[in-house]
Amino acid sequence: MRKYNALINNELIDNGQWLEIMNPTTLEIAGKVSALSAKDIDNAFKYARLSQEAWEAKHLLDRINILKKFKDLIVENKNEIAQIMTEEIAKSLKDSLNEVERTIEIIDYTFEEAKRIDPHSQTGEGMGAKNKIGVFSRVAKGVILAISPFNYPFNLAFAKIIPALVMGNTVVFKPATAGSLVGAFISKLVIKANLPKGIFNIVTGRGREIGDIITANKEIDMISFTGSVNIGNQIRKNGSTTDLVLELGGKDPALVLDDLNLEKYAEEIISGAFSYSGQRCTAIKRVLTTNQIADKLLPILKQKIEKLTVGSPFDNCDITPVIDEKSANYILGLIDNAKQNGAKIITGYKSEKNLIWPTLIDNVSIKMRVAWEEPFGPVLPIIRLNSIDEMIKISNESEFGLQASIFCQDISTAINTAKKIKTGTININSKSQRGPDSFPFLGIKNSGEGVQGIRESLLSMTRYRGIVLNY
Repeated sequence: MRKYNALINNELIDNGQWLEIMNPTTLEIAGKVSALSAKDIDNAFKYARLSQEAWEAKHLLDRINILKKFKDLIVENKNEIAQIMTEEIAKSLKDSLNEVERTIEIIDYTFEEAKRIDPHSQTGEGMGAKNKIGVFSRVAKGVILAISPFNYPFNLAFAKIIPALVMGNTVVFKPATAGSLVGAFISKLVIKANLPKGIFNIVTGRGREIGDIITANKEIDMISFTGSVNIGNQIRKNGSTTDLVLELGGKDPALVLDDLNLEKYAEEIISGAFSYSGQRCTAIKRVLTTNQIADKLLPILKQKIEKLTVGSPFDNCDITPVIDEKSANYILGLIDNAKQNGAKIITGYKSEKNLIWPTLIDNVSIKMRVAWEEPFGPVLPIIRLNSIDEMIKISNESEFGLQASIFCQDISTAINTAKKIKTGTININSKSQRGPDSFPFLGIKNSGEGVQGIRESLLSMTRYRGIVLNY
């Protein structure tokens, strides 16, 4: 059994208390991590504060060189990290390794982008103020609390951690409970890389017991959180005076406006809906189209969905177990509700414990729960509507506003429709997706606040400092 400690001030913490992490594939214990106390967590923030000034005082290139040693250890251990990820979140081994390699690319890109966060200067001449020059630089905010989700426990952790550290902040990192083995494994790499004490602390434990303690700590200058709407809203309450970047849920629609390339549309929709068993905030979670198009699209979707492999992540199956049985029961409840209210199950609707076969549902009405609630699982509802205006209306009535996809060969129609969709990003003739990671990533409404992306994270984790020269 894997057993990993939390990390505070470069010391592994063993307080005798442990949190067991379940393997979703076997439903047995995959390992355990430290279950920290309130005192432990206070110490993590204390050391992060004490080390921050000296860390920020280092030259940018010195900080990058120190962090490069840490990145090199990630490269050396990428197969082990992928193995742990597959064990604790049932992501296919292939996709787990892709996530680690994608993260390494993000880290390298972040190092280069940080060098281009230049100060800017201006005079006061335009306002009639002579003999003044202002120099405005980006400086660290201080102590950053980074909280990652279970579904991308490595990628979405380091998309927060590295921008924070490279700009001179210190970090307290809390991984999701499922994802804690990967998070705590990093502790060993921090020590081996000999990072300066206190700049990167890793705290683990039961979120329901320590979540409020972590997010309400008075030392926090900024919280970067990815996870559920409920927890995001709780953080809003606890961190009312703290800068926030929140990435929450989504109900990302795919609007199919014509039938000119249905094979391609279907490939994108299936990839968008079922990658990592639909456990992605950017997953396509409903298809909106007309009766005429749906009649042609549906058999193509059915054929392709039934070719998806279902089973173990270690066999690199397309569909693997969802994170736990509670989640599986919720997903199946949405399908049951749709069926009971007149929807037609085209394929799927089969399960074994927390393994759910990819399910395609037709004739979903806006009165059904699956039309509005986020399943976070391998379910794709088809909602038949009469016009593009109706599709736009249904899309915009969602409480979420993360992403949307529009499939249409007439670029004018596609762009004009995109301008009316109220989400952070609209993808034309492609699935909804987070990347490329250099792009800004944002949600509106209950999908979050603030902007992520490599450059945007560097900016959000810093503030302006102005120095005005008078001569």
